[in-house]
Amino acid sequence: MFRLPVVRRIGRQLARFAGAEQGNIAVIFAIVLVPVLGFVGAAVDYSRAVHARSSLQAALDSAALMVSKDLTNGTITEIDIETKTKSYFTGLYTGRTGTVSTGDIHTSYTPKDSSGISNIVVTGSGIMQTDFMQIAGYPTLPFNATSTAAWGNTRMRVAMILDNTGSMAQNGKMSAMQTAAKDMIDTLSGYNKQTGDVYISIVPFAKDVNVDTANVGASWINWTEWEAEPPFLVNNKSNSFNSAIAGSSCPFTNSSQGFTCMDRPATLSGANSVNNIPSSGTYSGYICPSIDSGNKLAGKSGIYYNGCYTTVTGSSASCGSNTSCTCTGTGSSKICHLWRGDGTAATAAAAPGHGTWTGCINDRDQNYDTLNTAPGSGSSAPSTQFYAEQWSGCLPATVFPMSNQWQTLKDQITAMSPSGNTNQAVGLAWGWQSLSTTNGPIAAPAKASNYIYKDYVVLLSDGLNTQNRWSTSQSSIDARQEILCANVKGDTTNPVTIFTIQVNINSRDAKSQVLQDCATNGNFQMITSSSQTSDAFKNILTQISKLRVAK
Repeated sequence: MFRLPVVRRIGRQLARFAGAEQGNIAVIFAIVLVPVLGFVGAAVDYSRAVHARSSLQAALDSAALMVSKDLTNGTITEIDIETKTKSYFTGLYTGRTGTVSTGDIHTSYTPKDSSGISNIVVTGSGIMQTDFMQIAGYPTLPFNATSTAAWGNTRMRVAMILDNTGSMAQNGKMSAMQTAAKDMIDTLSGYNKQTGDVYISIVPFAKDVNVDTANVGASWINWTEWEAEPPFLVNNKSNSFNSAIAGSSCPFTNSSQGFTCMDRPATLSGANSVNNIPSSGTYSGYICPSIDSGNKLAGKSGIYYNGCYTTVTGSSASCGSNTSCTCTGTGSSKICHLWRGDGTAATAAAAPGHGTWTGCINDRDQNYDTLNTAPGSGSSAPSTQFYAEQWSGCLPATVFPMSNQWQTLKDQITAMSPSGNTNQAVGLAWGWQSLSTTNGPIAAPAKASNYIYKDYVVLLSDGLNTQNRWSTSQSSIDARQEILCANVKGDTTNPVTIFTIQVNINSRDAKSQVLQDCATNGNFQMITSSSQTSDAFKNILTQISKLRVAK
């Protein structure tokens, strides 16, 4: 009797347990828990192995580069390669201690082959102890990597396009740039193991570039604008101008024409402003415009016009073959004004020769301003030639073509002096020209067929664009530069890698979108103090001077 109630209670509980469904989830969870934990553990172990292999690859890549540079520079010999590689690897590997042994790092060296290529192949392997996968019978995970550094048949050409505008005189920017640029030349020259390994060009720019007055007779120079009358006057000659004679008041004002009068061609030594047209001497009756203020044509700010209007009166007055000529009145009251005279010896003083040119070149006709087209000999617009310009801010430092005369290149940088407004595009256009072996007026030396060539542009500017041949609108100038940059980067026949630096002291300006867009693969740097200039150049050197890891 005592045991019967207990037995009944146990039986009832067993019956309830057999019919209950509430514990199914717990049962299923218990069944799948082991494989779930196995998969999670395997993922953890695998991710650790991937990290270890990535660390191995990175260390092998760096070690291969460093050993190849040591061997190239003669700081080690062939018998030192294995030992030096392991030494570098030990300091570079960041994976878990014990996963890779230096005994598993091996190096093979192949001297120059028929193509002039040398290479070092570094291999490494490791084993990672697992924490979870050992339950499934995998106590370790092996991994390996290989790195190859090849060198010897790659040559480099670097166009250094450097801002020389007036604002570079502030905050020590010019001196910092000069020091950094010369240091870059010193570093690159160290890679010139044989003639032709490294060439460098220098392109100082402001609104224009100075191509040196020694090129005054070059066929690629277009003189039409240099010789032309002020463009504002072509269709805007006032009555006071048409009736002006020797002794008359100057018919020009800054507010009405953008310039005033001079006593002789404004580009000649000794030229002075005058209120009246000269009535005696060599320049009697000459109406000579002064430097343009840009009040009427913003793109002409700071431009000198290389000539004067001569005045001819009376019934015999005529324009002759001069197309830049206007006449008014008849008979004895007839007055004709001829730009740069009629070409006779009597009026030669109104037409200064090309010898007075100061060397400045501005943008080419659109769309040649965005292309690397070879200049022809035709001057009709649109012309492929480069336009001479008499600009008041013409730089003292000149464009210097590809050279391996290191001290001469550094002397060009020393000669730089800040002046004028900013036109990054004209500098980039000439930098691109300096890399061309066929199209430019400053063609680079021919490239040997058994070498690989890497062409680079380094463009530094401290400000936003302010003036080009046509405009002082930043957006308008940037638009031309965007097209140019796209064309440079899109040249698949002669690929060019572009590095850009914006020197933006104390973040005074907005970030230059056109400089950022112009850079290849994000190679844009903005620095906010002059002291950062050196590091910016060093960052570029790291990219253009390192040996490429092939695998």
